[in-house]
Formats: sequence, C-alpha cells, structure tokens
Amino acid sequence: MYLHLGEQETIRSDDIIGIFDLENTSISKATRDLLTQAEKNAQVINVTDKLPKSFVLCQNKKTGKQKIYILQMSAATMYKRSGFINRLAEQKPEDI
Repeated sequence: MYLHLGEQETIRSDDIIGIFDLENTSISKATRDLLTQAEKNAQVINVTDKLPKSFVLCQNKKTGKQKIYILQMSAATMYKRSGFINRLAEQKPEDI
C-alpha cells in the first residue's frame, strides 16, 4: 500500500518507521540531532514550502536507506490517511 504525502510525493506504507508531530517532538535534543544529521546527509525531503507540522521517518526495506519527509499536514491527519489507527483497531489481542 502507498501513502500520499502531498505535492507529488508518495511512499510505500511498509517503509514507514513513524509519523511524528514536529512541534512536540522537536523539543527533544535527540529529535533535533536526528533531523540535523539527516539534513547534513541529504536525507530530508521537504514536501511543503509552508509551515511544517509533521515529519515521516522512512527506511527502504531493500536498501536500508532512511529518509525524512517534512509535511504541512498534521501527524493525526497522516495517521488517518495511512490507515494505521484502523489496522490497530482490527488487531486481536493475541496478535499484539
């Protein structure tokens, strides 16, 4: 399955490690360091020119390369769009 991030950017859902709210997570030094290092390594893709609200951390299953997509949509919107919450609701307790 694929997830449309906005503009012309689409990613494989299987490659998603996490969807994060930029305002809340950038308080942490670890997150700031991750974003700074990814920027230095040309692993950051800005999907918007507007004020960013979230980012998606991805790792390609075949190559192992990581990318971070900066988005104008909220993390909650991206979770809904990805169907992540629906998949959690469908899981049985023994599957967790």
